[in-house]
Amino acid sequence: MAGDGEPGTTSGGHLVAKALKAEGVEVIFTLCGGHIIDIYDGCVDEGIDVIDVRHEQVAAHAADGYARVTGKPGCAVVTAGPGTTDAVTGVANALRAESPMLLIGGQGALSQHKMGSLQDLPHVDMMAPITKFAATVPRTERVADLVSMAFRECYHGAPGPSFLEIPRDVLDAKVPADSARVPKAGHYRASTRSPGDPEAIERLADLVVAAEKPCVLLGSQVWTCRATGAATEFVRTLNVPAYMNGSGRGTLPPGDPHHLQLSRRYAFTEADLIIIVGTPFDFRMGYGKRLSPDAAVVQIDLDYRTVGKNRDVDLGIVGDAGQVLAAVTQAASARVDNGAAARKPWLEELRAVEVAAYQKRLPRQHSDACPIDPYRLVHEINEFLTPDSLYIGDGGDIVTFSGQVVQPKAPGNWLDPGPLGTLGVGIPFVLAAKYARPESEVVCLFGDGAFSLTGWDFETLVRFDLPFVGIVGNNSSMNQIRYGQIQKYGADRGRVGNTLGDVPYDQFARMLGGYGEQVRDPADIRPALERARESGKPSLINVWVDPEVYAPGTMNQTMYK
Repeated sequence: MAGDGEPGTTSGGHLVAKALKAEGVEVIFTLCGGHIIDIYDGCVDEGIDVIDVRHEQVAAHAADGYARVTGKPGCAVVTAGPGTTDAVTGVANALRAESPMLLIGGQGALSQHKMGSLQDLPHVDMMAPITKFAATVPRTERVADLVSMAFRECYHGAPGPSFLEIPRDVLDAKVPADSARVPKAGHYRASTRSPGDPEAIERLADLVVAAEKPCVLLGSQVWTCRATGAATEFVRTLNVPAYMNGSGRGTLPPGDPHHLQLSRRYAFTEADLIIIVGTPFDFRMGYGKRLSPDAAVVQIDLDYRTVGKNRDVDLGIVGDAGQVLAAVTQAASARVDNGAAARKPWLEELRAVEVAAYQKRLPRQHSDACPIDPYRLVHEINEFLTPDSLYIGDGGDIVTFSGQVVQPKAPGNWLDPGPLGTLGVGIPFVLAAKYARPESEVVCLFGDGAFSLTGWDFETLVRFDLPFVGIVGNNSSMNQIRYGQIQKYGADRGRVGNTLGDVPYDQFARMLGGYGEQVRDPADIRPALERARESGKPSLINVWVDPEVYAPGTMNQTMYK
């Protein structure tokens, strides 16, 4: 009979579920295995949904995506050995993306330790370098306590993943309920919303007041900290032009006078004050080298280790993006009136650069060329999005195009792999997003190479009735790599190791019970998207794009610089 066991006792799997419930976890993403099934039994009793997928990488990516969309921790549960190793990529992606998720992996029984039990591997040793916390649960009484400990570590500094392995006999054993500590919801987590050093806040306020040409980059931590309101008030009150990257996209809506996108490199060259909020000086920032050496540079981040890494800064503040920006706004607002008005020429200068870049690209966004110019495809997607549409990008070259054109119309409506550059996140992110926000439309652009990595879980979306609008930018190539090969080794070696078959993904969607269409004429893109929306099914619109056209970022190979 299902349940905890004898009266007054509880099992390890039920303790896992009770701890997840206390943490506010509503769903686990999983692929079954004999080592972990008692967790399922506990989840049923605790009212936690179980979504089963076809590959453990999908489960881990979905837990990551769920955390990003909801702000709550995600959880994936996988079996021992290959189940856990299959999930490694998803965990590593969450680490670089600063996403709070817990992976629970099975393990052979402690009584069979070092005996060669089924699927026995040193999981903790493998997971330690790519998590904030990794441990084995040694006794059934410690199960819930260690689950809560793992979640606490997820939120220490910048968020990230944790890993727990639970041996099979520890999970299945039944112990007196009063011998196991089950933390109460909301009673074991300290606040992490630090406003930063008050003296540093005053220094930043002074810098903003004095600056003639300031700008701010709002990175992913603005969304992680749910700091949209504070960020918006900061840029509008203090009249600071804003750029956004990662999950920070959508902080300001398209058309906002302080929202800029295409003039970022110019601003970073000409500004006298550059404020970087919640994004590291990694390859996306040229390791800090793209910032003017003459500008005052300020970095705000949740993690002390990130501030000043790869580039010196004039001021570093460790704290919650929303708390820090709100404090600076309050400290500077009474003194910035005249300075803000004086910045009108600076904003007009940036807007002129922005308009020129947009006009230069516009003919390609309206191109009628066949095969289809990728700029036309991403333009049609951008026009198709509603204020409620959550956009996901999963691919290389095609998603590089979309990063220039697609603009989410509200906060929290952008998902991409993050700085690890992992392909294959699209379907699991769709799964997580549509589960978390069933009332919202989810739109995902895939490269054909990226889709093939996790595409079989399209069936999972059909099975759980989670409709979305999917678009495959199909050029039968891993084009971002192909371009680099051509430049480095010549055209005669440009097709080595990067050419794919001409796969009709629309037929794949229909085969699995979804909606599918093929598009070869750019005029047919928007009608096909509309029909996918109206179908109420998981969908794939297979758009054949020109394989000889590359995104500027690909041609500049900026990801390697």
